[in-house]
Amino acid sequence: MTDKSSARQRLETPVGSRFSFDWDSEGFARASERVARFLGTGRYLAIQTVIVVVWIFINVFAVRLQWDPYPFILLNLAFSTQAAYAAPLILLAQNRQDNRDKVSLEEDRTRAAQTKADTEFLARELASLRLAVGDVATRDYLRRELEDIKDILNRLDPGETDDATPKQPKKRKSAHKKTSGQTGSSDSVSPGAADE
Repeated sequence: MTDKSSARQRLETPVGSRFSFDWDSEGFARASERVARFLGTGRYLAIQTVIVVVWIFINVFAVRLQWDPYPFILLNLAFSTQAAYAAPLILLAQNRQDNRDKVSLEEDRTRAAQTKADTEFLARELASLRLAVGDVATRDYLRRELEDIKDILNRLDPGETDDATPKQPKKRKSAHKKTSGQTGSSDSVSPGAADE
């Protein structure tokens, strides 16, 4: 009875994996990116062209060394195998690039949101500073006020403020009298008239 229950328990209990295959997925992805980048270069294209030309030349003209005669089935198999591995490697490299682009886009969005918040904060601070400066007496305002006070003082007492200009004596108007008994109308000034 105990053997049957222990066998049943062994069958119901999942067994851990017998093969432990630990591999660095990041390292494999980096290596696949390097291979995908190399597959997209002109250097790889030139190397592959030289190999194909030599392959065809040997299999057509060297009769004793022909390992892949005219239909070149082995060359087609090599190209098919290369395409079967190259496509997933290129897709893996594109997926990694997409992940990097997503992270970069998210960082750009965060930076743009922070920049927008900073700009709005600075705009509010600038507006409050403008309002505060509007209530402060500026140099131009004080200069205008002083000029207004000077104009008022000049109107009140012009003699005291014009000390810099020399005073000229006031001219008195002479009194003109007509003398009777003279021919013609000639004006003569009497010596006492100037004193009046």
